[in-house]
Amino acid sequence: RGIPWEPGAHWTEPGCQSCTCQGGQILCDTVSCSVPCSHPLPAPAGGCCPTCTGCLHEGVARDDGDVFSPSDGNCTICVCLAGNVSCLSPECPPGSCPSPSLADCCSCNPEKCNFRGRTYAHGARFSLDGDDCTTCVCQGGEVECSFTPCPMLDCPQHQRHLRPGQCCSTCRDPPAPAGCFLDDNGVEFPVGQIWSPGDPCELCICQADGSVSCQRTDCVETCPYPIRIPGQCCPDCSAGCTYMGRIFSNNETFPSALDPCLSCICLVR
Repeated sequence: RGIPWEPGAHWTEPGCQSCTCQGGQILCDTVSCSVPCSHPLPAPAGGCCPTCTGCLHEGVARDDGDVFSPSDGNCTICVCLAGNVSCLSPECPPGSCPSPSLADCCSCNPEKCNFRGRTYAHGARFSLDGDDCTTCVCQGGEVECSFTPCPMLDCPQHQRHLRPGQCCSTCRDPPAPAGCFLDDNGVEFPVGQIWSPGDPCELCICQADGSVSCQRTDCVETCPYPIRIPGQCCPDCSAGCTYMGRIFSNNETFPSALDPCLSCICLVR
């Protein structure tokens, strides 16, 4: 090709041909590559042999020392060292599931629970002693039980009652009132009792539910000089007459306080 070569010279022609000048002749042969690694990189530009300065894994070039996970390796970790790829998989214990950090990497079958002579699957929920007061759950061979929470009661302790077959206490019904108790004077009236609270024109009655019902009396005066009797609501017109602060009986005659020559008489109309 127009280029002189000294005897014994070696060079590489395009196409990875290794040539030698011997006795005036050129002898060429395909370059033989010795690759001492498992995952060499393709030959660099202008080179003929792959290189072990990195790794080619699943079509992806990795630098020497890179740590990576393969696309289908279930928690497998790989490392590129001098053109060789080494992969490590997690050690999964046989049988039951490992710790939570390995649960997604290891295929496992959760252990069943043997509890009081019965077998429960993982995640099963059941009641204790056949009632609903205690709830149990099987978790990886272990049974955890908890009491059913009860609501808060607004009644005192002596009014709480636990009925047969129930988990939580309930408040007893309050006893029926035996009468009406008045806080202002501390007097208790039986049901049906009628009394006046201090005003003779007002009457109160004790109801069956313990409440007090009161009603006022409307008076109608039918005479011009009615008599007001202490402790009585309405004026009395049949008992006589009231005149100038004095009380006179029916048909009683008395002098006028305005004119001594006048005589007055009490008449009931």
